[in-house]
Amino acid sequence: MREAMTPRRLRTTLYALELFAGLTEEQLDWLVSVSQPRVLSDGEALFHDGDPATDFHVLLSGGLVVTKVVDGREEVLTRHSTEEESADSHDGKPSAAHRFTGELPLLTDGAYVATAAASGPATTVVSYPKAVFYEMLTRCHGVAAVLLPVLAWRIKSSEVQARKRATVEALGTLAAGLAHELNNPAAAVARAAQELGPALDRLTRTAHGWGAVAGGSERAVFDRLADELDKVPPPATSDPLAQADAEEEVADWAGETGAERPGLLAAGIADLGLELGWLLERLEGVSEPALPAALDHLAALLETRSLAAELRAAGPRISQLVAATRDYANLDRAPEQRFSVTDGLENTLVVLRSKLSAVTVVRAYEDRLPELTGYPSELNQVWTNLVDNAVDAMDGAGTLTLRARTEGGCMVVEVQDSGRGIPEDVLPRIFEPFYTTKDVGKGTGLGLHLSYRIVTQRHRGSLTARSVPGDTRMTVRLPLATNPSSDPNVTPQTGS
Repeated sequence: MREAMTPRRLRTTLYALELFAGLTEEQLDWLVSVSQPRVLSDGEALFHDGDPATDFHVLLSGGLVVTKVVDGREEVLTRHSTEEESADSHDGKPSAAHRFTGELPLLTDGAYVATAAASGPATTVVSYPKAVFYEMLTRCHGVAAVLLPVLAWRIKSSEVQARKRATVEALGTLAAGLAHELNNPAAAVARAAQELGPALDRLTRTAHGWGAVAGGSERAVFDRLADELDKVPPPATSDPLAQADAEEEVADWAGETGAERPGLLAAGIADLGLELGWLLERLEGVSEPALPAALDHLAALLETRSLAAELRAAGPRISQLVAATRDYANLDRAPEQRFSVTDGLENTLVVLRSKLSAVTVVRAYEDRLPELTGYPSELNQVWTNLVDNAVDAMDGAGTLTLRARTEGGCMVVEVQDSGRGIPEDVLPRIFEPFYTTKDVGKGTGLGLHLSYRIVTQRHRGSLTARSVPGDTRMTVRLPLATNPSSDPNVTPQTGS
């Protein structure tokens, strides 16, 4: 059983901490009188992510591990330890930062933004309720001198970690979106490539068969038909029932003439929006004995052309997706460059297309928008955050409106959604670090904060929000003539 923490021992322990060094005898007496020591067993939680912040905690012995569940994964944010060899010193962590926690949500009147649990069997903390914590800051002026630099480091460190996480998540979104979008054209290429060999064999065989029975005039008729079919554009719209009827009529007639593959011919003719009457008119001049061979060769020719058309369509689609991905990530480019805002918006829609399947996207772009100079990969992360939040607010279905226009000396980009809206009491806080309206584990509370910093500090612009149910608008204003910031505290997000 652990020895009880006596007032004398507690006084000695507190005075040895950097946070309370230099306090007067009177201040120490008061501090001891308001302290609430607590011994934690290994793994016992001191507080949980999302709980209302009630206390400021000082670590006297042992260790604390601070974790957060993000998208179903538990991530270790940092470790506090009173043992120097166990101390986590990531990102230049100050030594004083190991000895206290919980000040940020108290100062912002929010909830705890992570979970802290004891690490090891000998963890002792002393807690100070919110009112006592505020009184501590006024009574003990030296406390603030230690606490504020640690607070600034924690905010900066959290942003660095969030930026790294955002980059990984953006790459994951990029990979998932690209895989989803490439699936159809890649499958079309694979299928066409697999079927093209047998189709060419059939084309060769039917060409020999047709050549063996066709006279000169009949070959001329067939060549004209083939040329005309090559110029028939695919129908813009089609009636499935009418197309099925036309396909069945052609198949029945071709089968009666003795064609080997009447279904293949019928499908090729119907896919072009043509009917039996059109085909009969163009086959006039082909004798009845030669007709089956003509139809078989025509079916093989239509099949080969159809497969080639699929390959032609899939190739540019794949190239377009790769180009959109490259432009979204700005691969192989200098971080600061001239760029089109609408290109970034469009590339973002391509990347997020799998999430937009039930969303109606409305574009309202002003004509002939000027280019900007800045960091397009970082702004693409802003567009991703804003669009992703809008889709979440609409529960995946609704109307997303993207606007881009010039206004005075600024480019104005507006992301509007028809979702549930942001409550009036929440709206002023959405850009604060660690503030999130999402359920615990589904948001870091840093997405909009990072977006705000990218817009305001990196690009000297503004990011504002207004919302009522059914109409939420996030408005980004970017100066047209002002060069972006080179603030070293805001790290460029290449590839995000």
